[in-house]
Amino acid sequence: MTNLDDCRIERDSMGERQIPASAYYGIQTLRAIENFPISGLKPLATYVDACVLIKKAAAIANGSLGCIDPAVSEAIITAADEILQGNLREQFVVDVYQAGAGTSHHMNVNEVLANRALELLGDIKGNYQRVNPNDHVNYGQSTNDVIPTAIRVGGLLALKHTLNPALESAIAALDKKAVEFQSIVKSGRTHMQDAVPVRLGDTFGAFAQILRDHHARIASAASDLTKLGLGGSAVGTGLNTHPEYRSTVARILGELIGQPLTVAPHLMAAMQSMAPFVNVSGSLRNLAADLVKISHDLRLMDSGPKTGFKEIQLPPVQPGSSIMPGKYNPVMAEMISMVCFQVMGFDRSIEMAAQAGQLELNVMMPLIAYDLIHSIEILGNAIHALTDQCIVGITANPERCRNYAEGSLALVTALNTHIGYLNAANVAKESLATGKSLRQIILEQGLMEPELLAQVLDLEGMSELPQSD
Repeated sequence: MTNLDDCRIERDSMGERQIPASAYYGIQTLRAIENFPISGLKPLATYVDACVLIKKAAAIANGSLGCIDPAVSEAIITAADEILQGNLREQFVVDVYQAGAGTSHHMNVNEVLANRALELLGDIKGNYQRVNPNDHVNYGQSTNDVIPTAIRVGGLLALKHTLNPALESAIAALDKKAVEFQSIVKSGRTHMQDAVPVRLGDTFGAFAQILRDHHARIASAASDLTKLGLGGSAVGTGLNTHPEYRSTVARILGELIGQPLTVAPHLMAAMQSMAPFVNVSGSLRNLAADLVKISHDLRLMDSGPKTGFKEIQLPPVQPGSSIMPGKYNPVMAEMISMVCFQVMGFDRSIEMAAQAGQLELNVMMPLIAYDLIHSIEILGNAIHALTDQCIVGITANPERCRNYAEGSLALVTALNTHIGYLNAANVAKESLATGKSLRQIILEQGLMEPELLAQVLDLEGMSELPQSD
């Protein structure tokens, strides 16, 4: 039985309820807790940060514009700062799968800020005549413009703090390996069959360039996140907002996150369309696809140690088997593939959710918020772990690489312009059938002079990349 001394009574348009006295959330959050016992997943910390930053910016703007009392504005700002410093995080409790558009989470944020602001003013939690979640914390705002703005800000924060640094670190590590391995010639492979030689350093240089290109694509897609519909209020008309609020809050919010933000040219469009999120998610999916390819390449080149390629050695970071002693697996490369598959699944969910809006509102925004920010953060964390626990410690097996390169039948490709394609094909077939080297067969058949043959089958020469223009 609930002890009434441990509760307070709060009222909303549907009636009254008992709220735990210690809780900073209020009645609307309590209803959401009861209505949505779905996954146990709570809002991501970065998403909470984004929402609280919006509320702080709004309180500064509305206080300076005379829309709310300066003392109330300051109390909300201080409460927001405390949360941004890590306090009261346990008070954000609404399940990820919740009321459409994110009203439940939005009111959770409003209620926590209002109740902490009341305490800062020397009042008691729940005395909403003094600081009201709707009338003060949410002044001039609506779930319908706050939540799409929070997804934008959350995405920008996640990119800035997680994915971008991870990509930059991975690119630098791969570039360093490219230099370290540049003199090592290995067999190329296409269709999983022998191909002409390549440099191991160029393989890692290609990985670096692939990630560098994705970094640029993601940055381009993320530029749309800087255009805010905040100030559109319920449907994009700006109802109940000060005429200067839109530009003021965008400027302040940009200063808070350290990135310039602008008012979207059409507030209604910015609130209805989820295209910016689909675009960013698509760029993440694109990155994930290439990361899977790179992770598979690393695993193949490290396969063995006795029955695989074993051209490189990935750092052993943990025992690889519960039954086979001495076994080590490429676990970091395996991990990043799993993360990438999850990101690809999230991208599909975001695509489906984006088209599920009707008229003035998309009611699937909570799903988009979680999946997009989570995708950015798990990709960033996975790349960071792959770099630190794997890439920086990769070593090469130059002798193994060289043996494969010299034994590749694909070396006959270099002979095409000297003995013709059909002759070269016949030489390859005989080599495969007899075990004789390509060089031995060509010299036995008198197809080329020894000096020219040595020049044509120079592995270093044929594996050198052309210089870029």
